[in-house]
Amino acid sequence: MLGLPAGGTPVPLYRELVRLHREEGLSFAGVTAFNLDEYWPAPPGASFADFLREHLFRHVDLPPGGAFLLDGGVAVERVADECARFEAAIRAAGGVDLQILGLGLNGHIGFNEPGSGAETRTRRVRLAPDTVQRAARARAEWGGCTEAMSMGVATILEARRIVVLAFGAEKAIAVARARSGPETAEFPASFLRRHPRVAWYVDVA
Repeated sequence: MLGLPAGGTPVPLYRELVRLHREEGLSFAGVTAFNLDEYWPAPPGASFADFLREHLFRHVDLPPGGAFLLDGGVAVERVADECARFEAAIRAAGGVDLQILGLGLNGHIGFNEPGSGAETRTRRVRLAPDTVQRAARARAEWGGCTEAMSMGVATILEARRIVVLAFGAEKAIAVARARSGPETAEFPASFLRRHPRVAWYVDVA
């Protein structure tokens, strides 16, 4: 069971997984994948589900039905049900074995923005303005998205293992706060210190 993020940070990881599949026989035949988060409403053709298909799923042997993805196209009255369905699917699959995370400058993990407590579950969230601005710089279609659905902090912390990817000098302060700053909902990544098996992959910067 894999929990997978979208965005620029994990792209080199997905590229390497595809290479390992093609050249060294890495198989995804027994894998079940969940997306970490999804814009709501998701921009047509540019959802995080589309992103994962583009960068990973269509290049490997993930079986049909092997991806459980938040549906960013559901109507507003169905968003809560969609989040509950997603949580139930994680439980039914036996939980996440390995959760991959990026790290936001404001401490968000998934779309758990500042103010997200350690007890939160998959839910609809409003995105912080700086998150929206950075997303717009990464991909134009994402710039109009101000809400999303996201695994909650509690959902993330139930994964058996967590890997955090953070690259570039601009992430240095966020990494330091997450690893050694005060534990607070105003910097949700600080809750990762509660987990016994978190690996941080960072560059020199």
